[in-house]
Amino acid sequence: MARPREFEPDDVLDSAMRQFWERGYRATSVDDLVRATGVKPGSLYSAFPGGKHALLMGSLDRYSRLVVPQKLGDLEEPGASVTQIRAYFDGLVRDLLSPEGRQGCLLINSAIENAAADPEVAAVVRGHMARLEHCFTGALRTAIDLGEIPASVNVTATAKGLLATASGLMVVGKANPDEEVLRIIVDNAFAGLTS
Repeated sequence: MARPREFEPDDVLDSAMRQFWERGYRATSVDDLVRATGVKPGSLYSAFPGGKHALLMGSLDRYSRLVVPQKLGDLEEPGASVTQIRAYFDGLVRDLLSPEGRQGCLLINSAIENAAADPEVAAVVRGHMARLEHCFTGALRTAIDLGEIPASVNVTATAKGLLATASGLMVVGKANPDEEVLRIIVDNAFAGLTS
């Protein structure tokens, strides 16, 4: 008879997610995961067939479901407009100025570290980027309807530019968390969005 699990898989994923987020995939060893989760290697591999990579994939999914909505805030809500786009970027800057925030975004970190060589990670990252671009696109369309930005704004191109700015901001913030630099990057992204 199999022994019942003495741990919650979601708790294990939370601990693994924090390890990968803080240290990266390559720098996180199985021993690190064992220490962080408190779960013995055999039980870890039994619960997550595929080992460290399975834990990464589960961590990315958990991050997408729990952390990303907090970061997006009202940007993901119907009726979001320029105010919500700006609030999202201001939130990124605030995060990047804190020690915890300098860890950046687990999905962007994974894109840099793993996506070129790992098709599964690349697919998750593409999904995240599509989600963020969709939010920007919807908010820009609403802004045009409300007269907040000119109707001549190319919504598709601007949404892609905002996506690139958000991704780049997180990378710059990890290396150079200077508030003035980060605010200049954000201000430039909004320069063409005035009536």
